[in-house]
Formats: sequence, C-alpha cells, structure tokens
Amino acid sequence: MSLSDQHVFNYSLIFFLVITPPTIIALRYLTAPYGKHQRPGWGPTIPAPLAWFLMESPTLWLTLLLFPFGKNHSNPTAQILILPYLIHYFHRTVIYPLTLFLKTTRSHRGKNNLDSRAGQKAAAFPVSVAAMAFAFNLLNAYLQTRWVSHYADYEGDRWFWWRFASGLVVFVVGMAVNLRSDYALLGLKSRGGGGYKIPRGGCFELVSCPNYFGEILEWLGWALMTWSWAGFVFLLYTCANLVPRAASNHKWYLDKFGEDYPKHRKAVIPCVF
Repeated sequence: MSLSDQHVFNYSLIFFLVITPPTIIALRYLTAPYGKHQRPGWGPTIPAPLAWFLMESPTLWLTLLLFPFGKNHSNPTAQILILPYLIHYFHRTVIYPLTLFLKTTRSHRGKNNLDSRAGQKAAAFPVSVAAMAFAFNLLNAYLQTRWVSHYADYEGDRWFWWRFASGLVVFVVGMAVNLRSDYALLGLKSRGGGGYKIPRGGCFELVSCPNYFGEILEWLGWALMTWSWAGFVFLLYTCANLVPRAASNHKWYLDKFGEDYPKHRKAVIPCVF
C-alpha cells in the first residue's frame, strides 16, 4: 500500500514526538562536540561556517520547492505566515555563516601562523553532527511547509489573525534576543587576547545562553502563529535540543571561570533554569 502525503505528514509528527524524550536523555549525558565542547573522536570535520550553511540549507530550498504544491500556496495568509520562518532561516543559512566566516578570517589575519592553525581547529565542525542536523532540518522543513501551504484551514479559523499577531510579537522578541546574543558572542571571539571570555550585557546578565532562550521564544511564537501540531513538535524538539546544551554551557562557564562567573545567572530560562 502506497503512503499518501497525509500519512507521511502524520508519521513525521509522531516520529518527532517519539524521539524527543530520548533526545533529552541523550543530551543530558552527551554534549554535541562543537564550539566550546569540541573534542576528537567524532570523525572528519569541516569549517564551522560551511557546516552551518549546509545543515541549515534545507529550510530554504525545500521550503521554496514544496510551498507551490500546497493547496494554499496562492493564499496571501499562507504566504504571510511562512515569512517569519523563512526570515529566520535566511539569516541562519546565509547571513550568520557568512558573518562567522568573515570574522574568523579577520581574526586569523591578526595572529601568527600557530594561533591561526589553533583557531581553525577550534572552529571545526564534525561532519557527523552536521549530517544529523541536516536530516532534522529536512524533515522539519517538510512539516512546517506542508502545514502552512497545504493542511492549515485559514478560511474556517476566526482567531487566526489574533494568534498570528500575538505569536509574531513573541517571535520578533525572541529573534532580537537571539541575534543580539549570537553577535555578542561573535564579537567576543574576534577581540584580541585569545581564549574565551565572560559575556556580559543584555540578557547575558540573566542567563548563560540567551541565544538559546531567544530561539526557544521564536519557536514558541511560531507555534502560536501556526496553532498546529507541526509548530508544537518543533518547539518541543527545540527545547529538547537546546535546554540540555544550555545546561552544559552553563557548567562549562562555571568550571572555567570559577568565582569570577556571575552566580545569579541561570542556564537558559531567566529566574527558572
């Protein structure tokens, strides 16, 4: 028996729900080996900017390929709804990797060859991790795009624009926090002196990983805007992925900086965790 698109869509939702608990448990004990937590033993690596571009790219090209085949593809409401998703991932796929590449290149020019080689090694990204992220983004782009462009019922939803407006506010606030925090971290890396520094200012005064907090807010806003299982499982899996990593980053900061690290900071959720 051949599977219909509706079956594929439903099974994909169930798959995300099923893998969420194991993901939380696995990441509680195993931190993905990139960035601060890079370590050998995970196979070949590629430059971090290239990894970010490749693994995030399905969110753009698959979305743009699938969207025209949905029954709502010409509906202005669907076209407006998909925009926040595309804007986030255009930044994540194109602008962020390009900025990371330029800052890394500029930083290496100001150092001697030994420092440059060390910096390039630190910026490496395991191909295995990038491949897993690519697979996630492939499946998630399918879910989000098919919901918005095909399965959502805009005509019968009286509350759509109220939920869209409230969700968009949450999304924009989250994106602002995410971008400000990401670029603050990039700024620290590009400064002289070498090594990691304690990030300060903005939401860093509340949590160690405001970039993750901002991204969680974004997908909370997206879940409100779409009011769908697709949006909900995306939010759920985002939390399953980012909250354990934030806890690992928080512990890393405490171990590295000791008494110098602000003790009032939480890991990712202000005043909570």
